[in-house]
Amino acid sequence: MTPNVEYERFPIMDTAIANVSMAETLDIIDAFVAEGSPHVVVTANVDHLMLLRKDASFRRVYRRAELVTCDSVPLKWGLAFLGTPVKERVAGADLFPAVAARAARVGHRLFYLGAAPGVAAKAAEVLSHRHPGLEVVGTYAPPVMPWVELAEDEETLARIREAMPDILFVAFGAPKQEFWLDAVRERLRVPVGIGVGAAFDFVAGTVKRAPRWMQKAGLEWLFRLSQEPRRLWRRYLFVDSRFACYILREKFRDRKAAVPPK
Repeated sequence: MTPNVEYERFPIMDTAIANVSMAETLDIIDAFVAEGSPHVVVTANVDHLMLLRKDASFRRVYRRAELVTCDSVPLKWGLAFLGTPVKERVAGADLFPAVAARAARVGHRLFYLGAAPGVAAKAAEVLSHRHPGLEVVGTYAPPVMPWVELAEDEETLARIREAMPDILFVAFGAPKQEFWLDAVRERLRVPVGIGVGAAFDFVAGTVKRAPRWMQKAGLEWLFRLSQEPRRLWRRYLFVDSRFACYILREKFRDRKAAVPPK
């Protein structure tokens, strides 16, 4: 990491979340680009944290990431409950257009990888219209395959190398995009790689995002559940609900540790 980029990190479960605002995140990304060596930015949500509990390989990916932001209102609440409130939620869906706006001003070159065919190109069109001067040097939707195979797909890697972007956005969905970025970072040597999930779809208008009031109220998960109940009901109602139990356990452990022995 660039020496003059400093920020607090708050531990929670099996990782640590950067205490940064959106503006500070953009400054950090600028510094990563200036440094030139590969950096990975991860936007952490409750799903990620629950997967970290059981997947050692995913924990290694997180440990190697240079920046981990808070991508979830429930996670933001959990950190505040533990006494370590972060300044702001920095979600991938918000970071993607924010970086585009900054890139148009400072000249960063962007590449959009993933989503369904045509979606990344549409997102590039929308953001280029919104931010004149934005330089999107490539978009590509590779064939659907496991991340291990995709990490060896020479066509995908060659397209990115030839385009020479400063920032690579990857929309494969989690944890595939994080595993892939970690696996190829040294071969691609792109200064910044960021996994952004459904962000291309949101900007392109192919998927509707929750209304702003639901986002602020921490109900974005409910909106997504209403759109894809068959795919998401088990995750939200059984897996992610255990997050609250872990937070309570950590809070109780901290309080118990703070009580001096008699």
